[in-house]
Amino acid sequence: MSQFLVQLGNAATVVEAYLAAALGKQEGAGTPPRLADAIRHAVLGGGKRFRPFLVFHSAALFGVSEQAALPAAGAIECIHCYSLVHDDLPAMDNDELRRGRPTVWKAYDDWTAILVGDALQAFAFELVAAPDSNSDAGIRADLVHVLAVASGALGMVGGQQLDLEAGKLADQPEPSVQSIMRLQAMKTGALITAACEMGAIVGRARPEERAALKTYGEHLGAAFQISDDLLDAEGSSADTGKATGKDAAAGKATLIGMLGIKEARSHLDRSIEAAIAALNVFGNKAEPLIGAARLMGRRDS
Repeated sequence: MSQFLVQLGNAATVVEAYLAAALGKQEGAGTPPRLADAIRHAVLGGGKRFRPFLVFHSAALFGVSEQAALPAAGAIECIHCYSLVHDDLPAMDNDELRRGRPTVWKAYDDWTAILVGDALQAFAFELVAAPDSNSDAGIRADLVHVLAVASGALGMVGGQQLDLEAGKLADQPEPSVQSIMRLQAMKTGALITAACEMGAIVGRARPEERAALKTYGEHLGAAFQISDDLLDAEGSSADTGKATGKDAAAGKATLIGMLGIKEARSHLDRSIEAAIAALNVFGNKAEPLIGAARLMGRRDS
């Protein structure tokens, strides 16, 4: 197993334990039991925890421990999990399989799934804004702002809207490479970029260092989405833990659909190289983040 995959697994273990404890504390304060069970179904027991990994290792560039970065890492994972719960709903992508298990609406019902997403979005900001998450109120405020922008109308939610409009509304303009890349940068890339930037914030990075991590995140996000599309086109549900072949069946606009697999792979390679180049300022300290970029060229889940 590569060093990167070991580091990714370690990050997953740490954030899983943190979220389990945080959810347990919330449940102890009175979360309705069925909602608590559904939230745990959505959050625990699966997932790569790639965004928390990015928070941890971006912060580590500045000597910040995983423990100090945990609230930011847990918060962005809650936003990601909420987005998956809502994305799987019958009114959206209508998926029944996620992380090798029934999706939340399938295991419970659609109204519970909606409320799970709502609760996780609020919980994310509760984690990162809590006074005991960081002694510096300015850092807490900066983290809240970055996460809010990345997850809202200018980021993930806006990208989801564009994605759904393209598949569900008639008389939409013909997609272009530029429009597809904008959609993907919002829907997928915004949270990946935010994870890198949040690590920089926790690490009190200088402006040029924060900008370098933001650039890295933008290119990494593009690579992640292209690799995801390749998995959908070429992978199996046994490997990915979710349904595959759905983009083509739904007529979704992707770089693969527009350019073909060969040219999409060229875009992927260029995005990976650009991401790695953005980390030059950090030297060998950035090796875990370089490993994350290189993984995009050989993902199988």
